[in-house]
Amino acid sequence: MAIVIRLDRVLADRKMQLGELANEVGVTNVNLSNLKTGKVRAIRFSTLESICKVLKCQPGDILEYIED
Repeated sequence: MAIVIRLDRVLADRKMQLGELANEVGVTNVNLSNLKTGKVRAIRFSTLESICKVLKCQPGDILEYIED
């Protein structure tokens, strides 16, 4: 089972830079970069909620399940 982060795709669709999203969400650019590259093992629902609010998307637009 693999959960793939598609934050880069959503950011590109919205024509938004990672730093701009970090400022609006209130997290560091490094934390969002780690999330975008899949280097994190967990994400807080409050952070995911803030990301979805700013990007006007659903969690399923950012997170994708890929069966092994």
